[in-house]
Amino acid sequence: MSESFTRGHRRVAAAVALGCVAALGLAPAATAAPGGSKGPKDPTVSVTVMGTSDLHGYIENWDYFTNAEYDDAAHNDVGLAKISTLVNQVRADRGEESTLLIDNGDTIQGTSLTDYFANVEPVTETGETHPMAAAMNAMDYDATTLGNHEFNYGVPLLRTYEDQLDFPLLGANVKDAVTGEDAFTPYVIKTVRIKGQKPIRVGILGLTTPGSAIWDKNNVEGRLRFEGMVEQARKYVPEMRSAGADVVVVSSHSGPSGTSSYGGALPVENASTLIAEQVPGIDAILAGHEHQEIAERFVTNKETGEQVLLTEPKNWGMRLSVLDFELTKVRGQWDVTSANSELLNTNTVPADPKISAIAADQHQRTIDYVNTAIGTATETMSAAESRIRDTAVMDFVNEVQAGAVDRALEGTPNADLPVLSIVAPFNRAAVIPEGPVTIRDMAGLYVFPNTLFGVELTGAQVKDYLEYSAKYFTQTAPGAPVDPATLTNAAGTPDYNYDMMSGVSYDIDISKPVGERITDLSYAGAPIDPAQRFAVATNNYRQSGGGNFPHIATAPVLVNQTTEIRQLLIDYLIAEGTIDPASFFDENWKLTRDGEPVFG
Repeated sequence: MSESFTRGHRRVAAAVALGCVAALGLAPAATAAPGGSKGPKDPTVSVTVMGTSDLHGYIENWDYFTNAEYDDAAHNDVGLAKISTLVNQVRADRGEESTLLIDNGDTIQGTSLTDYFANVEPVTETGETHPMAAAMNAMDYDATTLGNHEFNYGVPLLRTYEDQLDFPLLGANVKDAVTGEDAFTPYVIKTVRIKGQKPIRVGILGLTTPGSAIWDKNNVEGRLRFEGMVEQARKYVPEMRSAGADVVVVSSHSGPSGTSSYGGALPVENASTLIAEQVPGIDAILAGHEHQEIAERFVTNKETGEQVLLTEPKNWGMRLSVLDFELTKVRGQWDVTSANSELLNTNTVPADPKISAIAADQHQRTIDYVNTAIGTATETMSAAESRIRDTAVMDFVNEVQAGAVDRALEGTPNADLPVLSIVAPFNRAAVIPEGPVTIRDMAGLYVFPNTLFGVELTGAQVKDYLEYSAKYFTQTAPGAPVDPATLTNAAGTPDYNYDMMSGVSYDIDISKPVGERITDLSYAGAPIDPAQRFAVATNNYRQSGGGNFPHIATAPVLVNQTTEIRQLLIDYLIAEGTIDPASFFDENWKLTRDGEPVFG
């Protein structure tokens, strides 16, 4: 375990030297008694707070989209069932009476499981206990925090989930839009009782990123208002201290980066570091939202100079944060004198059979559902050649993305903007089969859990973007043999960093050098106007700078729907019933050499 820090909100001046010694990693000496003689060491106790974040509906180590156990390149495992095993181990090691368990939000959205119990058999109608509530209740969580994705299915479902929890759902900066009163419990103070010691009171303050005001406007407008996280922490931390909290942990569903995806329209989106720097009285922050993995980081509070511990467990239940606090009784009051944290990896343990048993029926119903046909396709659409020619299956993704952005722009000042869309050939093996199509078929087409964005680009920027994308191809002289196996992935460019665009027409001349390949770029049958404004449908990875494409990461954000694109594909098929390429397939781009098509 890494070096801890020392701190003390109420520590007397004589104890400052003790803090400095411990900060250097040295064992604290007993405090000196009057006259220079050494008295007994002040009583110390240890308290542990465990934390999860961004669980996104994962209970079992299962990928509903591949119908197999979850796996990734790092061989991570996911889910509450495995988290529960780690929690049990920590409780056994530290002593159950001295441990707490909290969650940081984004809990009830993100898998087919959570979608099923929100849309297919909604718990708001059936009265069934939400699977995440059932599992977390069984694990004896002490508190959870609102994440932005908690609002995705609407406030009624969120309230039903809240009612089903055996512990509080925290959200100190979420207010009733009409009354201005707290819409959720701001904080909870838990009493930790250790035999033979004065009880320790641990305060948990819940804060959520304000972006839901934009991302879920349709669900929260007129109902809820989202205040700044720093501002609300300044309000509630002193209140918690006055109420007797010996330890204050902020469960901040907000990343530490200090950035915002929505510019200055709202208070800072990823404010966890700012909270630590600007609000005195905080011992530690459990961060989330950005899906980072931070075992232990220390942030200096600018007002007090105290060190604030910050940790963030990786998303989907891949990691468990374990925060250990040592408290010393100073003049009859407990004071945090050191703190440290570590991450535990769920791929090191088996699932807790107790949690698996609780989730078994709902898990199986979801598996049966995703393997059920939800519509049909008029013909087979394969992605096998999508890298080298325009295909119906990629146009289908762009059709769905563009339609979603177009609908989101309705009633806004940008409603009249032409909508373009970009997609990458993620999975060469993807096929939408002729005849019955299942949810899994749709999910295989879009293998990443990316969410939908719409950004504004000019015609000139569109051309720059396409030129950059076209570096994916190996320069090949006119008349030279063309081998599809070696034509693509030039300079190691992966398939997911090659974007195709719908809504405009263009050729890619692979005989020309990078930066000079896009020819005959047109919109609505005429050469594109470099100054014309377009709305461009894309995904969160690209919008955040993934792939380093020009302009897009700094482009004005018009739409941030926070809905997974693969879920949009599924929703389209359910609504339409049929996928018919005749209604959307437009061969709007091709590879050329000196104006001649490379492939017939």
